[in-house]
Amino acid sequence: QVQLVESGGGWVQPGGSLRLSCAVSGMTVSGNALGWYRQVPGKERELVATIDNYGITKYVGSVKGRFTISRDNAKNTVYLQMNSLKLEDTAVYYCNRPTGLGYYSSIDSWGQGTQVTVSS
Repeated sequence: QVQLVESGGGWVQPGGSLRLSCAVSGMTVSGNALGWYRQVPGKERELVATIDNYGITKYVGSVKGRFTISRDNAKNTVYLQMNSLKLEDTAVYYCNRPTGLGYYSSIDSWGQGTQVTVSS
C-alpha cells in the first residue's frame, strides 16, 4: 500500500521560507509523477507543484518563482522548498500523485498533511 507522510510545516513570517518533505513508501518517486497540494478549511484542494519521472516540474501561477519541487530518489522523498511566503500560502500541504496541471493520475490515500501558517 502506498503511504505518504508529509512533514516540515510550521509557522513563518511573510517573506520567510520552509522546506516540506514527503516520505513515500509503496512506490518509487523516480517512477511516478508526484505533486504537492494545499487546502484551507472549506475550500477545494489545490495542486500547486508537480514533478514527473524525468524531473520536469510544473507550478500553479500563484507559486511560480517562489516554490521549488524536487525529489531524492535514494531517500524516496519529494520536497517542496517554499520561499517568499505570503499570507495566502497558509494551508495544510499534502503530497500525492497529480491530477491537474495537465496530469490525470490516480490518487492514492491522503496522508495527514503538514500545516503551514504564514502570519506576522
